[in-house]
Amino acid sequence: KDSLCFPRPHPLWNLLLLLWTLLNCGLGGSAQGPGEWTPWGSWSRCSSSCGQGLSVRSRRCIRFPREERCWGDTHEYRLCQLPDCPPGAMPFRDLQCALYNGHPVLGPQKTYQWVPFYGAPAPNQCDLNCLAVGHAFYHSFGRVLDGTPCSWGSQGLCVAGRCLNAGCDGLMGSGAREDHCGRCGGTNDSCLFVQRVFRDTGAFAGYWNVTLIPEGARHIYAAHRSRNHLALIGGDGRYVLNGNGEVSPSGTYEAAGTRVVYTRAAGPEETLRAAGPTSQDLLLQVLLQEPNPGIEFEFWLPRERYGPFQEQAQALGWSLRQPQPLEGEPQSLEPQEALAAFPTRTPKPTPDPCPPCPDTRGRAHRLLHYCGSDFVFRARVLGHLRQAQETRYEVRVQLVYKNRSPLQSLEYVWAPGRCPCPPMALHREYLLAAQRLVNPDGTQDRLLLPHAGYARPWSPAEDSRVRLAARHCPV
Repeated sequence: KDSLCFPRPHPLWNLLLLLWTLLNCGLGGSAQGPGEWTPWGSWSRCSSSCGQGLSVRSRRCIRFPREERCWGDTHEYRLCQLPDCPPGAMPFRDLQCALYNGHPVLGPQKTYQWVPFYGAPAPNQCDLNCLAVGHAFYHSFGRVLDGTPCSWGSQGLCVAGRCLNAGCDGLMGSGAREDHCGRCGGTNDSCLFVQRVFRDTGAFAGYWNVTLIPEGARHIYAAHRSRNHLALIGGDGRYVLNGNGEVSPSGTYEAAGTRVVYTRAAGPEETLRAAGPTSQDLLLQVLLQEPNPGIEFEFWLPRERYGPFQEQAQALGWSLRQPQPLEGEPQSLEPQEALAAFPTRTPKPTPDPCPPCPDTRGRAHRLLHYCGSDFVFRARVLGHLRQAQETRYEVRVQLVYKNRSPLQSLEYVWAPGRCPCPPMALHREYLLAAQRLVNPDGTQDRLLLPHAGYARPWSPAEDSRVRLAARHCPV
């Protein structure tokens, strides 16, 4: 056996051979991979006294002989944001050039005044190139100090001669970005994407509700191509855009804690964008002047706000198809009542006793009703009974996708109104999403199909879509 691995009894030899054993027998006499880092030190003070600057921390690599160097960096830099510099303060790069004022640089006799120079051929943004005032030459003094802006107005800062930008985690060069939900480094799994096209049209010119944009919404977008105008109402019940029949100019508007960018092009195209997140509910309307060709809208909503949004949308009717005529002044509302009470006027009656139902197609509508319903099932309509305030359907349940309590083979499904939306035809099969409605005294326990709810002709494709929707419901 190797005697180096079995120490002799002499005390001095014991100590020497123990060390040799650790370095040779324990390490195998060859490289054993990288060493280990010490814990990170504390962050330094900010490199600047105002504006943007850098803070740095460091660590050391501990390694035995023949071990590889540690993987990673010895220094880590993060952005520190301080109050803006006062007017007239000398920029950091100017200050570094000015340090050489009056000092001989190119010879023992001549001195110059120096200011930053940005016109060097093949420039490195992090080189300290300074122009001699009153002369046609510049000189490079090496690298700028860490924390110097890469260029005038740039968000990037120089770190060890490289121009880096801060990630959403504040670390320079990390590349971390916020996802659509606003989470740094997230994967868009903490929010849901709401997207659809509003195709409803009114029987008269005026304001028509398009959609509720809930508190917490991000990446809001709405667009259309027509002579109509998008209108936006804040949580206080006042118009932000295109209210009271007056068309607002293109520009940026403040609403619900975010900036709304409204653009009306020379042609018929009109867009509305907002990064969010919104601090209050907003109501998107359209001021109709001609038939509505379709208004696209979308936004991302945190999962925890999806349930309250669904309840509000169902309370207003998911289509939010409640017009507000142009005649007269709009009623002033308290902030808490603003969105719940829209609109305050009743539309003029239309000749058709059963007006067209709103378009309820789209993934967002399917998710809204599947995730928020107590029952989702396939059924055949056997009969219906229209009454003054509701319609009762008798259905045969054929396949259950989701149920909070047992379903019978024969059930009644109740829909609000004499003209329910969506309508269901006799002897056809539908995929239904219903809610359980129990009155306070417990004498009635019914299945309710909400207005503008989910009742689509069953097909194998619809079966696949609804099974896929089940995977994306909030937990």
